[in-house]
Amino acid sequence: MTAYSQGFHSIIKRIRRCPTMARSQRKYDHEYKVQAVKLAKEIGGAKAAKELGIPEGTIHTWLKAVRTGQLDIGEGAYTPESAMSLAEELTMLRKRVKDQDKEIRRLKEENEFLEEASAFFAASPVGSLQDRKNEIHCD
Repeated sequence: MTAYSQGFHSIIKRIRRCPTMARSQRKYDHEYKVQAVKLAKEIGGAKAAKELGIPEGTIHTWLKAVRTGQLDIGEGAYTPESAMSLAEELTMLRKRVKDQDKEIRRLKEENEFLEEASAFFAASPVGSLQDRKNEIHCD
């Protein structure tokens, strides 16, 4: 048993003394979630849920929230497995930026073309539709 899990046993004792906190209350404070996730990473989600007396699905939801960045559990929380996923995320984000830059260039070129076409047609001798209507009625 690590020093971390020894410290966590005090939280487990507190929860067991107050059964409504773990069993009937569905809102958990941030610190509780952080400690539960850290315990789950150490001993596994099912064991942590059993020790804490909370649904296993709740622990797995919090673990997923950590992986997706929706729940911050502080420094030292990233494992080699999550570091790999962070590297993959960085690669994906770089690709997205590259694709967006390419799209911006294309849209700028398209906008420039449309401005030139608009200037061309505005300067054409055809004239406006109103001028043509006036010519028709004057005859």
